[in-house]
Amino acid sequence: MTPVCKVSELTPGSMKTVNVSGKRIAVANIDGQYFAIDDACSHVGCSLGSEGFLDGTTVTCGCHGAQFDITNGKVLALPAVSDVSSYEVTVEGDMVSVAV
Repeated sequence: MTPVCKVSELTPGSMKTVNVSGKRIAVANIDGQYFAIDDACSHVGCSLGSEGFLDGTTVTCGCHGAQFDITNGKVLALPAVSDVSSYEVTVEGDMVSVAV
């Protein structure tokens, strides 16, 4: 597990992009539960964490509107056709960590 941010940096309903071992990861807080997926949209690689929009558990890519489930990385809407990887997240105290 790699620490990526403090709980206080990720308010409910928000997400951010972090770097773990050179890999961009989008981390989200959904009502106190934390999830992580690849930051790069599988359509053309736009950042989901910094250019995307979070609505419930759905991440919409800001470039072309592809949608993914933040809880498992599954594609929900075109133009993306490939899922993105999801990662285990843990919270210890005020620290959010991701296993990549």
